[in-house]
Amino acid sequence: MTTPSPLALPASNASPWPPLPPLETPVALLDTDTLDANLRRMQQRVQALGVALRPHVKTAKCVPVARRQQALGAQGITVSTLREADEFQAAGFADILYAVGITPHKVPHALSLCERGCTLRVIVDSLAAADAVVQAWQAWQGSPGAARAAATGGRLGVLIEVDVDGERAGLLPDAPALLTIGQRLQAAGLLDGVMTHGGGSYGMRGEAALQAFAEQERSRCVAAAERLRAAGLPCAVVSVGSTPTALSAATAAGVTEVRAGIYAFFDLVMAGLGVCRPEHIALSVLTSVIGHQPDKGWVLVDAGWMALSRDRGTQNQAVDQGYGVVCDEHGTPVDGWWVQAANQEHGIITRRDGAAALTTHDVTQRFPLGSRLRILPNHACATAAQFSAYRCISQGQLGETWPRFGGW
Repeated sequence: MTTPSPLALPASNASPWPPLPPLETPVALLDTDTLDANLRRMQQRVQALGVALRPHVKTAKCVPVARRQQALGAQGITVSTLREADEFQAAGFADILYAVGITPHKVPHALSLCERGCTLRVIVDSLAAADAVVQAWQAWQGSPGAARAAATGGRLGVLIEVDVDGERAGLLPDAPALLTIGQRLQAAGLLDGVMTHGGGSYGMRGEAALQAFAEQERSRCVAAAERLRAAGLPCAVVSVGSTPTALSAATAAGVTEVRAGIYAFFDLVMAGLGVCRPEHIALSVLTSVIGHQPDKGWVLVDAGWMALSRDRGTQNQAVDQGYGVVCDEHGTPVDGWWVQAANQEHGIITRRDGAAALTTHDVTQRFPLGSRLRILPNHACATAAQFSAYRCISQGQLGETWPRFGGW
């Protein structure tokens, strides 16, 4: 993996594409050519590692995007909410991992997905959570719902979450509770394996650090799987992943599947880590210039934090991108300009060098009232969540509208 510089933002050039048709802004634009290239890159990368790709659909929350991933060879999907599981199951996706720790009151919802023919895996990292799943599962046996699941091929499985970096949830690979939980689940016929998420990869810098972290993620999760097997417990699934580790791993030995999500759209955080370049970012926010404050060097746009999100994920990276990188309406970065601040419905665009002594002519000539710009997001998941649909573009032309959903 090469490490492109996050500073590699080319100056604006004349675009070969005609202006976009009138759109009421702000709008989430999705470049499907860039999207498809991103999807192919990850699918080929994971296939080269010799394992399955189970994409995380929480970024796009959009059925057409998931269908593109499926068509390229993805095996199953990962979700972060049961609402996502409902939506994708209804669209025909029947192999789903719900990758957030299950709570007792959500188990009936999970079982209802099994009734509809879904193979659903949930995750636990405590004996209390395992007990809750087992008790609900056992109480469900013999019910009409269980009969429907048997008729439709639906089933419930459980993965034990492993902590590989101290960043979030999970059990340490050598935790005594790992075997206790495994035994409890296996006695009910629910143990499918282990999973982890190397969220600490987002704090790595440079190819060597990312590759070392990917190995840490892999080796520690595999170690947990080997402990279960040594204790006579099955461990068919060893699931790891994040976009940075998937694109950095030297090996996937012992792993059965890789999960990654943000790679579909990419964003400025990923560019700052060096796993993509700005031109790989498929999602942007189309916004309109609504005013100027020349004495302050400000250009005002109608995309504030309600459109861009409050995410400042690049703030601690080598290059702080503010609330997003400013591009022309065709997506070419405008050299030297960023969204420096954001109110609820106002974005404030300024020069990165802080220059304020700009004449009215300088500001209004380059950014006339009503002209349109595109903003590259810090965190695509957070920005996409502000919208109910994507307006797709390809080769500079406006295409379909793809719905997305939110909520829990």
